[in-house]
Amino acid sequence: MSERENIVVVGAGSFGTALATVMALEGRVPVTLIGRDPSLMADLRNDRVHNAALPGVPLPDNLVFSAEPDALEEASIVLFAMPSQAHADAARHYGPYIRSETIIVSCAKGIERSSGRLLTEVLGHELPHHSAAVLSGPGFAADIARGLPTAMAVAAADLSIAERLARVISGRTFRLYASADPIGVQLGGALKNVLAIACGIAEGAGLGESARAALISRGLAEMSRLAEALGGRGETIRGLSGLGDLVLTGTSHQSRNLRFGISLGQGHPADMAGGALVEGAFTAAIASDLASRHHVELPITDAVAAIIEGRLDVTTALERLMSRPITTE
Repeated sequence: MSERENIVVVGAGSFGTALATVMALEGRVPVTLIGRDPSLMADLRNDRVHNAALPGVPLPDNLVFSAEPDALEEASIVLFAMPSQAHADAARHYGPYIRSETIIVSCAKGIERSSGRLLTEVLGHELPHHSAAVLSGPGFAADIARGLPTAMAVAAADLSIAERLARVISGRTFRLYASADPIGVQLGGALKNVLAIACGIAEGAGLGESARAALISRGLAEMSRLAEALGGRGETIRGLSGLGDLVLTGTSHQSRNLRFGISLGQGHPADMAGGALVEGAFTAAIASDLASRHHVELPITDAVAAIIEGRLDVTTALERLMSRPITTE
């Protein structure tokens, strides 16, 4: 491992803290976690536990905490672990402190609401002199931080960059697979949140496990269609960042998206179900609009967007999905 590698994670929420923790535990490269709240970062430095984000998980002694953006000046790799809708603001805030040769990796799963851009496109627009990559796949923050076996994908348009990131970040319990398809990896990560909401709606409405299996399989087809329309690869969607992540978030109650969908399926409106905290609640309408502009059919995604916006009730949505024309698999 190159001695020049130095990793900084920006975003002291559950996922950012988990990533910083698992990399610091390996002890091979310096790792710093940056957050904007000086009081929180001081508490993490002193107490070595983040009870709000990862209760009961001890934070490594060699993990450095900072609220100062100048901690980025020595970084060779910067992981952006804030929510997708905060990427542009974070890039503008931290960009002046990041060296031009530093690789920036988006670790969120969403699409920018205001523009419909993928997050690597957001980073490319705000920080045009940097290489942008994406890390995505089936991994809950608590599992990663506790050292439970987890595999995810890391993608960049230049495969050699993705391979470098996989080598530097991977460890004994956290394994990354390199990909040259950032479009497919990002759409897999973003759309699986929407489809996990659909799975939750089915569960909340008491539709049974067969309905969940149908949503996962047909949802996978939706993800593949949009990925290919936008220049990604269908086979990427059948990997970790698509199928793998969809199975995890569409079946586990650790998933906020699934729990949000369950609440919708039980008849609660989106604003009472906690949609403001759920990435898929933002992504549904964006993905539906994006698909319309590219003439791609996403019936499940469209239905989820309509339910969240209150334009469609669960019963009517189910009737419409089940009455669609019969086609080949």
